[in-house]
Amino acid sequence: MVNAALTIKICGLSTPETLDAALSGGADMIGFVFHPKSPRFVTPERAAELAAQARGKAEIVALIVDWDEKRAADLVELLKPDRLQLHGSESPELAAAIASASGRPVMKALGVATAADLDRVPRYAAVVDRILLDAKPPKDAAFPGGHGRAFDWTLLTGLDPALRFMLSGGLDPANVAEAIRVTRPAGVDVSSGVERAPGVKDPARIAEFIASARKAAAAMQEGLTA
Repeated sequence: MVNAALTIKICGLSTPETLDAALSGGADMIGFVFHPKSPRFVTPERAAELAAQARGKAEIVALIVDWDEKRAADLVELLKPDRLQLHGSESPELAAAIASASGRPVMKALGVATAADLDRVPRYAAVVDRILLDAKPPKDAAFPGGHGRAFDWTLLTGLDPALRFMLSGGLDPANVAEAIRVTRPAGVDVSSGVERAPGVKDPARIAEFIASARKAAAAMQEGLTA
């Protein structure tokens, strides 16, 4: 059940200016992408510089794709993120091993295109801190997320109401309110939906997205308590 304390994550940040826009707007989580094929890729060293700007103001999330537990633990040592986001084909067993080795909560992204894709949710939910439901990328995609594609949100109506999941995939300032109304997530995650070009964040769109999401969450809460 969504509430006014909806978690908002701005992912794929790479400059001080856009990071400041996310922080000033009130984002709860900011994400750095460590997948070299992504247009939002940053090096661990660059991310560490940016993380200093955000530390204590928002939760720092490191997005990795199909890393082993040692590599993940080494990144944690350098960056000291608050959370790891696994955005590849990691198994539940590997997700648990990464959480143990890194000493950090883990969020696992699961691509959704059909109802059958949700069958995996319970196995991952048992071993990670949070589930991120994202649109499945195109089959020929070079990287796993940030393609600006949405999936059919009504597929999520059968999920366990107690599951605290975050929603991603094709979200933007114009549709995030409807996404929240339909899915009632614990949080929303945006990347390409607040960009003016792939990998180039737009401070105005970041602010608009956060404001729209907050307003929708508050309206939902008012409706539930009326």
